[in-house]
Amino acid sequence: MDVRDALRGITCPMVTPFDDGSIDESALVDLLEHLHDGGIDAVFPCGTTGEFPSLTADERQHVLETTVDNAAVPVVAGATATSIDETVAAVDRAAAAGADGVAIVTPYFTTANAPAGNRRFIEAVLDEASLPVLLYNIPQCTGQRIEPETVAAVADHERAIGIKDSSGDLAYVQSVLRKAPDEFLCLQGYDALLVPALRMGADGGINALSNVIPEVLGETFEHAGDERGRALQLDAIAPLFDACTTHDFAPATKTALAHRGIVPSDEVRPPLVAVDDAGTETIGDTVDEIVTAHAR
Repeated sequence: MDVRDALRGITCPMVTPFDDGSIDESALVDLLEHLHDGGIDAVFPCGTTGEFPSLTADERQHVLETTVDNAAVPVVAGATATSIDETVAAVDRAAAAGADGVAIVTPYFTTANAPAGNRRFIEAVLDEASLPVLLYNIPQCTGQRIEPETVAAVADHERAIGIKDSSGDLAYVQSVLRKAPDEFLCLQGYDALLVPALRMGADGGINALSNVIPEVLGETFEHAGDERGRALQLDAIAPLFDACTTHDFAPATKTALAHRGIVPSDEVRPPLVAVDDAGTETIGDTVDEIVTAHAR
């Protein structure tokens, strides 16, 4: 399947399982099987939920190669760096591993002093990219958003295929949809806004909760335009999203996966910390309610 077609559905930004400080390759493979059984359309390793900043370059490559070797769906790899050359090198490593596409962010720590700076950065990466590129708008982590005008300016580049927006700003999605060409994919990365964004015209979702309840996210996508989709958004996605937001998505998602028995451990790396006992109980109870209700 072409990566563009796969992204017109639900993509899972995968967690990176750990075992006593090391990557748990067996758990990673089990997670991929769980996602395949749940009907996920594509996977996204080494992203925010995958704790990419806490992985070494060699570890990222190991996660990516393991994912490519075991995935039954297209793979979009996180290729984030703060310089053009390092970003292009990350794209090349993803291509060498067999990924189908990459996601890039704009530089963080030293951010652009004008929107033109981000446009120059993105265009320079696109000009050298060896794979299709998805822009990743997550201003709460990068310090600034990719302005809709910048998105529109680069959207016609042959390597640019779309944008993942995790800002939580539905007005931003609306602006991108208005300004970018129709073939440029707009993907909702903020789970609480999945159905609203899809009803507005977004093409798909890249959602952390799809690690835990891929079957629910898939059905929500299929029924986004009707009452079933609305009910799943309000009764399944919203309560788990609220429970996870309190504890950060990587730790909370791992807690939920461990509760379902998909991965053996909820271990995370500093500076993240595991969910406390009260949070673990709340997340586990919420997952049980969702899974039970969905099985009826």
